[in-house]
Order: sequence, then C-alpha cells, then structure tokens
Amino acid sequence: MNDQPSHRKPLPPAAQRALAEAEQRRQATAAQAKAAPKEVQGPKGPEPTRFGDWERKGIASDF
Repeated sequence: MNDQPSHRKPLPPAAQRALAEAEQRRQATAAQAKAAPKEVQGPKGPEPTRFGDWERKGIASDF
C-alpha cells in the first residue's frame, strides 16, 4: 500500500484507513458482480435504469 514516490508526504492514518476501506469495497463489488447471473436478452451496455429513468435508443423516460 505504501507505493508512493518518496517526494510526497506520508499519508495520515485516517487517509490510509479510507484507502484500505475503498479497496475492500471495490473488491466486494467486483466479487458481487462476478456472482450475479448473466441476463438473457437484456439491454446491451450499462444498466438503462441506473439514473432512475429508462433509456432506450437515446430516448429517456422517467418512471
């Protein structure tokens, strides 16, 4: 974790804990994504409902 160049100030303990927590969350999210079943005949690309509205062929509509 300490792969910073030597010309930078050392990180405070709170920042080190925050970076470690962020890395744990990234790993948990990646593991959860791998465990999720594949969607059959679903939309291609990112989830179209990720912002609370539905996007299809460039047209967005709110729920």
